[in-house]
Amino acid sequence: MSDVSSAKLIEEYRGLSPAEFFYRNREIAGFSNPTRALYQTVRELVENALDATELYGIRPSIELRISLDEQDPSRVTVEVEDNGVGIPREVVPFVFGRVFYGSKYTLRQSRGVFGLGIKMAVLYAQITTGKAIYVRSSTLDAKDVYEYEIAIDINRNMPVIVSERVYRKRRRWHGTVVRLTIEGNWPSAKRRVEEYVRRTALIAPYAEIRLKAPDLELHFPRSTRSMPEPPREGKPHPYGVDLELLKSLLSSSDGSATLKEFLVSTFDGMGESTVSRFLEWAELPGDLPLKKLTVEQVEELARKMREYPEWRRPRSVTLSPLGERLLLEGVRKILNPEFASAVTRRPSSYSGHPFIIEVALAYGGDVPVVEKPLLYRFANKIPLLYDEGADVARKVVDSIDWSNYKVKFPAPLAVVVHLCSTKVPFKGVGKEAIADVPEIERELTNAVREAARRLRRHISRVERMLEAAKRRVEIGKYIPEVARALSEIVRGDSRAFEEALREMLERRVVAVGEVRVS
Repeated sequence: MSDVSSAKLIEEYRGLSPAEFFYRNREIAGFSNPTRALYQTVRELVENALDATELYGIRPSIELRISLDEQDPSRVTVEVEDNGVGIPREVVPFVFGRVFYGSKYTLRQSRGVFGLGIKMAVLYAQITTGKAIYVRSSTLDAKDVYEYEIAIDINRNMPVIVSERVYRKRRRWHGTVVRLTIEGNWPSAKRRVEEYVRRTALIAPYAEIRLKAPDLELHFPRSTRSMPEPPREGKPHPYGVDLELLKSLLSSSDGSATLKEFLVSTFDGMGESTVSRFLEWAELPGDLPLKKLTVEQVEELARKMREYPEWRRPRSVTLSPLGERLLLEGVRKILNPEFASAVTRRPSSYSGHPFIIEVALAYGGDVPVVEKPLLYRFANKIPLLYDEGADVARKVVDSIDWSNYKVKFPAPLAVVVHLCSTKVPFKGVGKEAIADVPEIERELTNAVREAARRLRRHISRVERMLEAAKRRVEIGKYIPEVARALSEIVRGDSRAFEEALREMLERRVVAVGEVRVS
C-alpha cells in the first residue's frame, strides 16, 4: 500500500460535549429556522415559568414580552417574567449555561424533562446574534436580587459568566426574569405564538398570562383560583426497570442491606408480602446481602422484574392531571362552546410509567364549523402545535365514527386531549407528537367515546326541544279556531278560552321536553 493511501486511513478522533452536539444539530431540538426557533424559544421560557410556579403551589402570573430591533427586525428579543420560587444564586449559571443540568431529573410529572430546552435557546442566541442570556432572579426567602449575563462554553459544556450583579430587594419580589435576543421571523411566527399562548391559557385556567408584542397584545386573566394538586416525587416501578437502571440503584445503596430490603425501599408498590411472593417466584434469595450479588444474579433480577405478572399498577402521586372541573373551566374560557364535557380516566401505565388521559369535547357556540374535529393536544400541560398528523390523538379522533354520536360534518366540534405522565413517549426530541403506544391509544379511545356519549345525549336533548317547539308552533295555529268553536258551544269568552288553551299547550310541551331529556 502506498504512503498516500496509508495517510488517508489516519483520522483524528475526539469526543463531543453535549453543548457542542446540540450546537451542531440544533434542528432536532426544534431550532431549524427563524420562525420555528422563535416559537420554540417562547415555548421553553413560558414552560419553565409555569413549572417554577405550579410545582410549588403558586398561582402563575406570567408576562411575555416580544420586541424587534428597530435597525434589524430579524433580531427578536423575548423576555418572560414569572412569580415563581426563583433560582438559588449559586446554581443560576449552571441552569442556563450547562446542557443537561436542571432540577427535573426526578420521577414526577413536569413540563421539562431533558434540561435541554432553555440551553438550546441560549446556544441559538449565541449562534445567530452573539448575545448572552440575561437572568434576574430571587428566591422566596432571599434578601437579595441577582442579575447575570451568561453564555455557554460549547467545547466544555460549562457556563461563562459575562456579568454579575447583586443588590438588596426593594420590594417583596420573587421569581425569575429571562431575556434572550435571537434571530427570528416575527411575522411568520406570530400566529403560532398567539395560538400557543391561547392554548396555554386553556390548559391552565388558574394562570394569568399577558403577551405584549409589536402588533399583538393578549391578556388572559385567571378564571379560577383552584389549582391541580402538584405532583410528588415517586419511586421507579419494577416493570419499567432495565439492567442499567438497576445497576445504578444498586451502586447507590447500602451494600450490607439484603436483596429483600433493597426491593422494599427502592421501588414503587413493593411491600413486604409483594416482595416475598416475587422472590419466591423468581427463585432469588431475599436474605442475600447486596454486596454479594453476582453479575449473573443482577441480570437475572432485572429480567425477572420485567417478567413478573403480578405487580400493582404504578401509583398516580407523581402525576398532576387537571381534573374534569378545571379542564371544563379552561375549555369554556377559551373556546366558549354551547356544550362542553370533560373526562379524566383512571391512572394506567405503559412499560412501568404511570399516565392519565384527559379528554374534553366542545360543541357549538364559538367553536368554528369544520370538516373534521378540531384537535387541541397537550402533554403534561404543554400545547403541541406541530406534527399533528403524526400524533396518536389525531389517529384516534379520526377513527371515531362521529355519526354514531349524532355529529354530522361539517360541524362545530373541537376535541381537547391531555396526556400526563412521568415519561411522555414523544416521537422526537422536538416533543411535538405522541407515539402510538397501545395502552395510551386504548385509554384515549375510551375517553373520547365516553365524552362523545355525553355529547350525543346533549344533541338528542336539543333535537327533542326543537321538535317540541315545532309542535307548539303547529298546534298553536289552530288555537284561535278551537277557542272560537268552544265559545260558541258554551257561550263563553273566546279570548279567555284562547289564553287557557295556550297556557295548557305551553305546560304540556315543556313537560314532554323535560321528561324526554331526563
